[in-house]
Amino acid sequence: MSVDRRPRTPREKYGEELRLRRIAAGLTQEQLSEIIVCSPTLISHYESGRRLPKPDDARRIDLALGTDGFFERWLEDLESKYNDYFAAVAELEQQATTIKQFGLALVPGVLQTEGYATAVFRAYWPNYTTEELEEFLVNRMKRRRMFEGPEQPVVWTLLDESVLRHRVGGPEVMAEQLHKIADMAEAGRLRLHVLPHRVGAHALLQSPLVLMSFKDSAPVAYVEGFRTGHLMDDPSLVRASRTAYALALSDALSQQESHALVRAAAEEHVHGAQ
Repeated sequence: MSVDRRPRTPREKYGEELRLRRIAAGLTQEQLSEIIVCSPTLISHYESGRRLPKPDDARRIDLALGTDGFFERWLEDLESKYNDYFAAVAELEQQATTIKQFGLALVPGVLQTEGYATAVFRAYWPNYTTEELEEFLVNRMKRRRMFEGPEQPVVWTLLDESVLRHRVGGPEVMAEQLHKIADMAEAGRLRLHVLPHRVGAHALLQSPLVLMSFKDSAPVAYVEGFRTGHLMDDPSLVRASRTAYALALSDALSQQESHALVRAAAEEHVHGAQ
């Protein structure tokens, strides 16, 4: 018998334990929020795993529930290096058996080279420090662990041709990035398709998309915008997302044509073609 939901992330397990301990203490979300001085909505976010409390809030939760530092200690193992909206996605992609991703304007993060990722970071964050850039790069490179080991997921990558044409980081950086993607595809580490500009409108024209499937759990879909993202596990939304991906894929070039286009685009960047 299959499980009807996706695997729980560590932060969701934390939230579930908080909910159970709160109920055992005979408190509502509103009552707990009054004790620790926050909004009931924030307690709801904690219990769903969407947010983690700050250390001071976790300490007050322990005092309110009589849990002797339990939630403050556990929090130390859960602090994420990612934005709140992406933390669960980073955890789930390491558990996925199949990942189907679509890049609309940028190379998907898990495939980015260090040079490409650096250029993206510098464009997004105008007043960064060297330490912040280094931390960003370390975290991004850690996501590549999905490609290591015997249980790496099946990865499909669909790219809008715009991804190939945007000269992120300069011609050498772009050429390196595109050749890396083509190398991975030709080595069998991912399946690569490109949606050429001539297709015009397609089913994923509005947003990048990631679909993840798991061995014994329900699939999820993730979309992202400017400094925000939305992880979907509602079956109807996931079905709609999978349908959109299939429709867009039906308009894409074949593997062989896609590999050739990516290689050609890399050479165009090197030789300064417009």
